[in-house]
Amino acid sequence: MHKKNDDYISVLGGSNMDIIGFPYKDFIPEDSNPGQIKVALGGVGRNIAENLVHLGVPTKLISAIGDDIYGKMIMEHANSIGLDMKSSLVLNQAPTSTYLAILDENGDMKAAISNMDILNEITIEFIQDKKQVIENSKICIIDTNMPTNIINYVLDNFKNTDFFLDTVSGSKAQNVKNNIGAFHTIKPNRIEAEILSDIKIDNLGNMIRASEYFLSQGVKRVFITLGAEGVFYNDGNVYKLIPNPKIKVINATGAGDAFMAALAFCHFKNYGIDESARFSITAAVLALSCEETINPNISEKSVKKKMKEIGLC
Repeated sequence: MHKKNDDYISVLGGSNMDIIGFPYKDFIPEDSNPGQIKVALGGVGRNIAENLVHLGVPTKLISAIGDDIYGKMIMEHANSIGLDMKSSLVLNQAPTSTYLAILDENGDMKAAISNMDILNEITIEFIQDKKQVIENSKICIIDTNMPTNIINYVLDNFKNTDFFLDTVSGSKAQNVKNNIGAFHTIKPNRIEAEILSDIKIDNLGNMIRASEYFLSQGVKRVFITLGAEGVFYNDGNVYKLIPNPKIKVINATGAGDAFMAALAFCHFKNYGIDESARFSITAAVLALSCEETINPNISEKSVKKKMKEIGLC
């Protein structure tokens, strides 16, 4: 067995370069909008991994990047913050994933195009070689940008770790529908939860029913994120809806990644479900109130301080 102080979290997911446009005024569709364009490191798996490093958790990212300028930027940044990417695939025949998004004046996404073809280069043979990295981690977070056959192979053949699911989107959530019970913790939004459970969530009763469906499949902790309404959780012993605090949203793109990283951090530290939910909501608040996708000031200390400020202690 690995020693307690050698514990780490592994993340299996995408690494992108994000190109994001923010208009100066109200967004006008089908027109050229004056504004700012920012290039930033992204990708759901990579973002979660970076948040975990900021929260003080040793983290290993298994991803795929090109041997190109964007790939080198991702690798250099990982080295600079102490994120272990030694288990990632680096290819010279495929470009690093790129995500192009346009936000409106409120910071909400209006349109996006994502080129993540490089992740299809991850093979069963490659992932077999990572079995020890995944099984020796206390938690393995999987984002559904990974090819479906790879996700299912990992869930069917790798044990000894708690798998956490980041559903990413409704269409990608579909890919893990038949294997949902293999996950310890899931955090779908309302639409993703409907797709995964086949239950229309239009009231609290149906939300409870959907969460109970997941628990009956084998999931241990269910968190359903409801945007401005808050977060609902259920672990079979207790369920609750925690309303979100009122805050000014500056950039909504990184909130889900911060929330997932915080959930994994809390499980890593053996927090109870209620404290996990409140800590994770607060981590998302820190992400929402920052221009960058990842708030560079996120840390265990800054989250706990913010929890006090917004009354989530």
